[in-house]
Amino acid sequence: QVQLVESGGGSVQTGGSLRLDCAASGYDYSGYSMGWFRQAPGKEREAVAAIGSGGSTSYADSVKGRFTISRDDAYNTLYLQMNSLKPEDTAMYYCAARRFAAFNPSLRANDYNYWGQGTQVTVSS
Repeated sequence: QVQLVESGGGSVQTGGSLRLDCAASGYDYSGYSMGWFRQAPGKEREAVAAIGSGGSTSYADSVKGRFTISRDDAYNTLYLQMNSLKPEDTAMYYCAARRFAAFNPSLRANDYNYWGQGTQVTVSS
């Protein structure tokens, strides 16, 4: 049974940092690409970053230079380091796993097969 569990969310002030973790289990983690997505109240879900099974990465323009996605296949864990946080980064953050075409770090939510329950990030001004 595939399970993705996010942690690390919280409340910070503008300019602060947080690191999100996503612990994966129940599948061959190293063979999947992974992504982070977020959804703010009243808004559609949007891509944040993705990482392929080979380590290549993609980022949404809004987070480039501030967020870093990484993975540790030895620990089946996905990370999102978030620096210089802004109020507009406030959202529920979800990790997702993609089984097919795993080498490609897709930013399309529909490409992903499995999703976690989310962790809340709140940035105050």
